[in-house]
Amino acid sequence: MPTFAYQAVNGAGKRLRGLEDAATPGALSRSLEERGLLVLEVAESSGAAAGARGFKFGRRREVLEVTRAMAALLPVGMPLAQALNAASGVTSGEVRDALTQVRTRVERGETLSAALAAYPQLFSPLYVGLVRAGERSGDVDNSFARLSDQLERDEELRGRIISAAIYPLLLATAGTVAVTVLLFFVLPRFVTLLAGSGAKLPTSTRMLLSVSSGLHTFWPVLFLVPLAIAALAAWAKNTVEGRRALSNTLLTLPLVKTLRQYALAARFARLVGVLLGGGAPLLAALDDTIDSIGDPVAKDDAERIRTRVREGVSLRAAVAESPVYPPLLSQLIGVGEDAGQLRTFLLKAAEIFEERTERATQRLAALAEPAMIVVFGAIVAFVALSLLQAIYGINANSFK
Repeated sequence: MPTFAYQAVNGAGKRLRGLEDAATPGALSRSLEERGLLVLEVAESSGAAAGARGFKFGRRREVLEVTRAMAALLPVGMPLAQALNAASGVTSGEVRDALTQVRTRVERGETLSAALAAYPQLFSPLYVGLVRAGERSGDVDNSFARLSDQLERDEELRGRIISAAIYPLLLATAGTVAVTVLLFFVLPRFVTLLAGSGAKLPTSTRMLLSVSSGLHTFWPVLFLVPLAIAALAAWAKNTVEGRRALSNTLLTLPLVKTLRQYALAARFARLVGVLLGGGAPLLAALDDTIDSIGDPVAKDDAERIRTRVREGVSLRAAVAESPVYPPLLSQLIGVGEDAGQLRTFLLKAAEIFEERTERATQRLAALAEPAMIVVFGAIVAFVALSLLQAIYGINANSFK
């Protein structure tokens, strides 16, 4: 059923706008008029289509602001629909339209989690899972408070990781540009001089000139490389097979494997711990955790853990059998089970693995910097030495 954007005026003269599913624009107009609204405009929504294309810059921040507003409004006793309407005032654009539609769905009788799940590009499975856990326990207020803390923590961690990766990326870009300039613009100026000298060129120089000549001949093929990378990235992001292949690849790379295990362990521990804090029993928390995990390999392993727990195995033993998570996670879970404080130790484990994720990222960035300096330096040195050898050979022949 298509989604339409509408503008209407209520009995108090307030202008309303939102998104709503309907068979036709006329059907939506009649539905709005039955609710006592004066319809001004109904048009097919472009916001929903744009939302399906992915996360635009700033959406995460707007969702965080909405979550903060809900965490502040619900505890003071404000009704859910009214709180959603008030929270929509702190955002704009597609997020505001989506929130208006969520309020409309809630007023029809849908649960808040189901209404939020209709906008997966804005509200992640984790977001919906925590709200669903709050609905089950009758504690939606604290669900938004926990969500606000979690989103802020994720944003802070993401910012630190991006900051650590900026310099290596700039270094790689500068090195690539330098090598490209050498091969495409500097070397061709020497080709005529070296070829017309009649002297026998060193092997390294002949290899270098062959590479430069090949790049000049087949340079259009180079434009296919970024296109192929973009297509591969789209496949890895937008298809289940691609996401699974990417996850398996990351879990097999020597240096990236540990970082990936830390990140997945932090997310699993944080999800289960927060859901348990919302009053959900362990099996229900594991069910919501499965729905909230985006990584296909980790999701399969979470399903295996839930099955083992349902069979009567302790969470510690089920996690210890996992090839995805580090052994420390099962050890911390075991301490929490023995002490009767599973939730506390899960959240502590999440903090430990989040810190290790950040440190591992910084370590990889620190290793990448000298590695790229060595690689690009070696390329530039090879080019310079090859040219110097050829020039020296030409000058030596001229004095004979």
